Amino acid sequence: MRVGTFVIAAQFPGQGQGEALHRAIRSAEAAEAAGLDAVWLAEHHFVPYGVCPSAVTLAGLLLGRTRRIGVATAVSVLPNQHPVALGEQAALLHLASGGRFTLGVGRGGPWIDLEVFGTGLAAFERDFPESLDLLLRWLREPAVGGRGPRYSFPPVSVVPRPDAFEAESATDAVADTADSPPVVVACTSPGTVRLAAARGLPMLLGMHSDDEDKAGMVELWRSSALAAGHSKEAVATAAHVSAGVAQVADSRSDAVEALAKAMPGWLHQGLSAHRTVDGRARSMRDPHAYTELLCSLHPVGPPRLCADRLAATAERTGITRFALLVEGSGDLAATLENVSRLGADVLPELA
Repeated sequence: MRVGTFVIAAQFPGQGQGEALHRAIRSAEAAEAAGLDAVWLAEHHFVPYGVCPSAVTLAGLLLGRTRRIGVATAVSVLPNQHPVALGEQAALLHLASGGRFTLGVGRGGPWIDLEVFGTGLAAFERDFPESLDLLLRWLREPAVGGRGPRYSFPPVSVVPRPDAFEAESATDAVADTADSPPVVVACTSPGTVRLAAARGLPMLLGMHSDDEDKAGMVELWRSSALAAGHSKEAVATAAHVSAGVAQVADSRSDAVEALAKAMPGWLHQGLSAHRTVDGRARSMRDPHAYTELLCSLHPVGPPRLCADRLAATAERTGITRFALLVEGSGDLAATLENVSRLGADVLPELA
């Protein structure tokens, strides 16, 4: 089982944006020290829900500050940017880090971001498949041209190519680099599940979904991938990722209390700040009820309970990779302790 952290860089009420980013960076460094598998970095624009607007930029910083742990985007919002530009950045991080980078991409939402960046609502509603395919070609081919209705341009060379390292002059880590960075797709709807499955790309499933929902999405992915011609072995070994929340404490009540005190204020402040691109109506989850839901679904409590919760999700869904939000208390010291206990107390229980 591979357990990592999910870093949103959440700005809690009364905190500055620099404070949120500092906690995000420190928690990622602590995750490596704790022996965790990866750090998954969220990306948001114009809202205090998360103050990291570029997951690939923060990934570059963290890859430079760490030596072992994987660093991934969860996710880079593809409709907000040109897929070639994102592909270039992914190839750069893949090569420079010796293969420790994973590119997670997603459709995002119908937010004001689309107007600010000039990509338009069509980038979200219609053009995501074309953008994803162009990105994948950039990461796999030596030269790429745009051949769709949204992106049309003559073939250009891919520089740097993800496989363009030279073993004789490289470090051992770089010499072992895979041909291209792994790509994961955030999936919240059956249509996106089928899209990822057709391309053989593993899914990142959200922390709002319970085990039954995730098991159903995994089964849909498997049947769709097989129908698309992918091998049974590739389907069986797909490394899907389950996002969740983790709060480790001596008792279940202590862990729930730590989240119940802080998360509703952050959720209300952050989620209410979202603006749609076209003025469409939107509903917001009740922050207290949502906090209660997350505590009921995920590893929140003493180490044995946390391990049992992760094991139960793995057994029901087949997913053995986890990206767990550890900053739910909003406090730096408490977050670092939470990460430390996740490594020192929960991982041994899983073993």
